[in-house]
Amino acid sequence: MMRIITGKAKGVRLDSLPGDSTRPTMERTKEAVFSSLQYQIQGCSVLDLFAGSGQMGLEALSRGAAKADFVDCSEDACGIVRRNLEKTKLSGGFVYRSDWKAFLYGAGRRYDLVYLDPPFSMHIIRDILHTLLDYDSLNPGAYVVCETDYDNLFEGDAELEERFDVKKSAHYSFCRLFILQRRE
Repeated sequence: MMRIITGKAKGVRLDSLPGDSTRPTMERTKEAVFSSLQYQIQGCSVLDLFAGSGQMGLEALSRGAAKADFVDCSEDACGIVRRNLEKTKLSGGFVYRSDWKAFLYGAGRRYDLVYLDPPFSMHIIRDILHTLLDYDSLNPGAYVVCETDYDNLFEGDAELEERFDVKKSAHYSFCRLFILQRRE
């Protein structure tokens, strides 16, 4: 069961896709993310890439984010996000059915907080981080939250090590959580 932890929509239960097509973020992981970033959420612009149910962007909206873009290539996932937006009665949420790279290429937007949780088998976190930088999609000091299955996020990528500070790194069950901040 997924729910909004706190804020305007506290306690609202969220729908998710049936089956194994998505891997919802565990509540413990979600709590760790938002307790680490609690003072950065108010008024920020959020990108929930690979949105699935949209629970991370919805939690940010509930806690005072100004807007959240939810992106997923699955029409079913986009439908679930729309339904969850209706259930929570949160405003400022926009749903886009798109491939991650096509969205970033065409969006022309900048974000204060980006949540990345692609299917682990894709191994594309570093590609996404480079693309966020290449397309100037991050505001100065922006945070990027990465949920992945690999221990060394940058794996010797000097450009990423130079452009991001690792603010938090932790294991939660089968996944690894990294909270990065773009260097100014």
